Amino acid sequence: MNEVIETIKTRRSIRRFKPDQIKDEELQAIIDAAIHAPSGHNEQPWHFTVIQNKDLIDHFSVVTKKAMAKSEVPWIAAMGKNEKLHLFYNAPTLIVVSGRKDSYSPIIDCSAATQNMLLAAHSIGLGACWIGLINFMFSIEEEVKKLSLPDGYEPYFAVALGYPDLDKPLRPIERKRDVINYLK
Repeated sequence: MNEVIETIKTRRSIRRFKPDQIKDEELQAIIDAAIHAPSGHNEQPWHFTVIQNKDLIDHFSVVTKKAMAKSEVPWIAAMGKNEKLHLFYNAPTLIVVSGRKDSYSPIIDCSAATQNMLLAAHSIGLGACWIGLINFMFSIEEEVKKLSLPDGYEPYFAVALGYPDLDKPLRPIERKRDVINYLK
């Protein structure tokens, strides 16, 4: 099977990480994959904030969970109140993905860049998990300021990144097959 298709089919969200920090060259390969993503009108409106400070990652987990605990959505509130949950699964690296607000399609473009990061991480033996719930923290202005974003950028989501701490590879989950409509 084609290497790219194999990577797509075998990638899984990793939620257990070893404490070891990833290598700089691995991080650079992942960021490079992200900036090679397609974007509307080739605007490339993304910005990546790489956080490798454990105290700051832990702080962002606590702050985000406090905001989640106030959610009216029961499963989100329950996750926020779960004292055992680290929102970023104790990953040693967190990458916050932000987009330029005045661009044509920043959320879509940043999503493509994020998917490239996930695939690149898997292809070099790292684990990654797309974290959308961090958006609860993004409504807290003083926390967003800690990201030191350039003017005009808005954070959308994050990627938890590190070496997987798994006994065996995760098995593929069954995929829905009734999602195709052909017009010929």
